[in-house]
Amino acid sequence: MKSTYRHCPHCGAGPLIDAPHGGLNRRSCADPACGFVFWDNPTPVVAAIVERNDNVVLVRSLGWPESWFGLVTGFLERGETPEEAALREVKEELGLDGELRQLIGVYAFRRMNQVIIAYHVEAHGGEIVLDETELAAHKEVPLAKVRPWRAGTGHALMAFLQSRGLSPAYL
Repeated sequence: MKSTYRHCPHCGAGPLIDAPHGGLNRRSCADPACGFVFWDNPTPVVAAIVERNDNVVLVRSLGWPESWFGLVTGFLERGETPEEAALREVKEELGLDGELRQLIGVYAFRRMNQVIIAYHVEAHGGEIVLDETELAAHKEVPLAKVRPWRAGTGHALMAFLQSRGLSPAYL
């Protein structure tokens, strides 16, 4: 991903240039006294495979096509652990309390420059109350009928289902 910075965000000097750093050309400040380098490190994201009553809760984000559903996800906030972030996202997006059951795995999502840290979360509570600023819909799918997708969080869902003795085909 290219930097959207036009000028150095550290010192305000002229346009950034491409210069070798860490074995690659990276957007850097032209002023050698400044030293700013845009490393473009991946963003940490948490994902929750929310299980409730032997179903997986899938969500549809605002703006997604009506047939697209995925896992509860969100950005890791400063000062919180990935575990805390996963439980926070379940509470914020679904209005449910949850209990961490296990780390499913860590997955590179190169297209979005993210690292996804996925957990199995058992949900507790009554009615799902969606965060309507982020989500358009949800559905609960029996474990045996969930079909993972071939990108991002779909790989975590596949690993989770396989850990439960299931062998689903990818969508």
